[in-house]
Amino acid sequence: MVSDPTWATRAACAGIAPDRLFGKGAEQRDARSICFSCPVRMECLIEALETESVFGVWGGLTERERRALVRKYPDVTDWSAWLRQVDNETLAELRARRAPRILARTR
Repeated sequence: MVSDPTWATRAACAGIAPDRLFGKGAEQRDARSICFSCPVRMECLIEALETESVFGVWGGLTERERRALVRKYPDVTDWSAWLRQVDNETLAELRARRAPRILARTR
């Protein structure tokens, strides 16, 4: 049996029912707590941003937070490269092992 080499197979949510990740309101806040210990959280976030996913929790961000991020940085065309930067307050918040606070001020 060949193992799947994609990032999704290593995700902390890989064995969780998708319904838990695609809830609304408080359900999303609960679901994203799984993300903050995930080894592939940034890959997941990149996938959501690059494919413009509008539903669910991806990379620790709700759809509302992802929309706020896109509004704050409308000129970003390569989210993977952007997330590799080092000197950015928003990036520091995104990399923290907790819900980002900076996006709440952006909405």
